[in-house]
Amino acid sequence: MALWSRVGTTVKRLLSRTASVDLKRYEALLPRVGALEPELEKLSDTELTERAAAVREAGELDNDLLVEMCALGREAARRGLGERAFDVQLLGTMGLLTGHVVQMATGEGKTLSGALAAAGYALRGRRVHVISVNDYLARRDAEWMRPVYDLLGVSVGWVEPALTADERRTAYHSEVCYGAVSEIGFDVLRDRLVTSEDALTQPEPEVAVVDEADSVLVDEARVPLVMAGSVDAGVADEEVAKIVRRLRVGLHYETDPDGRNAWLTAAGASVVEKSLGGIDLYDEDGSDRLAGVNAALHAHALLTRDVDYLVRDGKVRLINASRGRVAELQRWPDGLQAAVEAKEQVAPSEHGEILDSITVQALLARYPRVAGMTGTAAAVAEQLREFYELEVAVIPPNTPNVREDLPHRVFTTPTRKLRAIVDEIREVHETGRPILVGTQDVAESEELAEKLRKSGLSCVVLNARNDAEEAAVIAQAGAHAVITVSTQMAGRGTDIRLGGADGEDAERVAELGGLHVIGTARYPSSRLDDQLRGRAGRQGDPGSSVFFASLGDELVLAHAPDVPEGIAADEDTGEITEAAAHRQLNHAQRVAEGVDLEIHRNTWRYTRLIEHQRAELLRYRDDVLRHDTALTLLREAEPDRCAELAESLGEQKLGQVCRELVLFHLDQLWADHLAFLTEVRETIHLRALAKEAPLDEFHRTAIPAFRKIRDEMEKRSAKTLLEAEITDDGVDLARAGVRRPTSTWTYLVQDNPFDSDAEQALKKVRGMLRKKRS
Repeated sequence: MALWSRVGTTVKRLLSRTASVDLKRYEALLPRVGALEPELEKLSDTELTERAAAVREAGELDNDLLVEMCALGREAARRGLGERAFDVQLLGTMGLLTGHVVQMATGEGKTLSGALAAAGYALRGRRVHVISVNDYLARRDAEWMRPVYDLLGVSVGWVEPALTADERRTAYHSEVCYGAVSEIGFDVLRDRLVTSEDALTQPEPEVAVVDEADSVLVDEARVPLVMAGSVDAGVADEEVAKIVRRLRVGLHYETDPDGRNAWLTAAGASVVEKSLGGIDLYDEDGSDRLAGVNAALHAHALLTRDVDYLVRDGKVRLINASRGRVAELQRWPDGLQAAVEAKEQVAPSEHGEILDSITVQALLARYPRVAGMTGTAAAVAEQLREFYELEVAVIPPNTPNVREDLPHRVFTTPTRKLRAIVDEIREVHETGRPILVGTQDVAESEELAEKLRKSGLSCVVLNARNDAEEAAVIAQAGAHAVITVSTQMAGRGTDIRLGGADGEDAERVAELGGLHVIGTARYPSSRLDDQLRGRAGRQGDPGSSVFFASLGDELVLAHAPDVPEGIAADEDTGEITEAAAHRQLNHAQRVAEGVDLEIHRNTWRYTRLIEHQRAELLRYRDDVLRHDTALTLLREAEPDRCAELAESLGEQKLGQVCRELVLFHLDQLWADHLAFLTEVRETIHLRALAKEAPLDEFHRTAIPAFRKIRDEMEKRSAKTLLEAEITDDGVDLARAGVRRPTSTWTYLVQDNPFDSDAEQALKKVRGMLRKKRS
């Protein structure tokens, strides 16, 4: 009951506190901005740039400066883009410039507001990162907004995976740099591994302007960006994969209700042991195979092709669950990655070790100033306040929203729900209205598309299989009679204009009622529901939305499985109109939001210590990188060896050799420390079962281990200095038995390893209820 109490308290807090920024101060400045327009219109482009340059010499950011910056930005946008910023866009710009998260509806022009704010920060001498949710949007927005930046005299660049180190360095040294949150995060991790100051790509961060702020700051806040390095070629245990493929749930293995753990039954263990030649998985000799069996079972039982991953070009590609896209350059930890590759019978990728990691929340904490923009921030105002000390400013739409949000339709089973969705699409399609259908995952989108085709309805599908074409698909989703089926719509970044990309049939489509949005299920967060329905009704356009749901949806099964008995349904369609069904859905969604918030809080409690240790180590590493700290250290430890090398190498080369040795061992010991903390974290729930405070135990274990790193680094560095072959060409680390990885990649880790005993008990209850209902 303790968990339910915490969830209830969390929900009450979320409902009782919303956005808090008063817009009256900004609204009062708008007439002054408008009054400057005639004066600025008379300036030449050169004169406009010179006037913007004067902002660099201005004093503190006050109302006068806000007015000047917004007026200059509006004029630059008018000339460079042919777009005059609406007053509401300037309100958004002011909110961003004063360090808030602004909520602006879809289609209201967040991209321009963000660019004007980024330019304003740059003119104030701040280096700005505009953080997007994907690489496509980063490049698109940087190129799209470049004419505005040029007129204001501000340099702009972007980073994406294809860039070289030199190209990245150039982009990051622009006054404004656009980049996906993952790409910027990975560059931070890469910079932490360089052995020369010249190899650094990023200067110190100053300002982050975050697009889709709720998605980045909340949904992905606890997701670690993990840098791994190659150790050797991976080996897929194909024999184990074949054995596990024959196992049956309920007989040979069981899974927990949330689908996050699977384990062998006694019968399953017996089958596996016999198939592997009669070994005992649970004695010392068989323990090496047990880890592989568990990984293979996880891959077989818990990971689903076209939901959790795709197989493309002979490789396993992960799907980012919150965006419905392929997670480029990301993979699972080695054992599980190899198991999925064996399951799908593709070539194994390299084996690696974790070199460093950073959560998205910790990445954003590096910036002294953070601001953001999104269409759905008010619902997470409490989390933004709690984790980032950010307040939300809700910007009114430029034109009132006239979209009709129809009541949810609830059915007894997913099958009956799907049948009703197809009927709904057919009926609306016959009117000629464009339809956007938002699905939960790739598999569902393709199942629905197939049923539509069998019904004689043609549709365009947008999911992780074809996300490269997303801009073109979304741009046409408002065209006459077009049916678009898409996975997660958050961060798609392209407006759906009535009449299609060119708006040719806009009036015709508007007369028919505009875009009709259909949700195939309620999402675990009401914000995701709002993001989908917000695709209709852009800038005062007509439109409508409706969500379908069933009492057999995963949201209900996972978070509110105890459905009241006796709920009546239509015998023919299975549709339920009783209010109790709607209450159950709302309850399930609120519980899901509360549980997610509790996981966020819990994860942050643990990672705060790790981030503190990382910051301390990085300060020392930076000192080693930029100064002669390593030379001084090893000269004290091995004076004779250093003297010998200084005749033969010279002081400068000796300093570089010492630097490489110290940095290598420092990085390796940090990687070892992370591996140790992972082991501690994976067993921390046992401390909870013993009624010990898990967080206290984690700290009690982690702190002494960290304190040993510096001493051990000094010992190892001195030993390598004595034993390694060192010539004019430098130190041969490989022959000395130490070497850096030749390639790196990233892991995708989205699990909660800190389940409490109460949460574990709840899962068992859900499992029993699920079995009872089936």
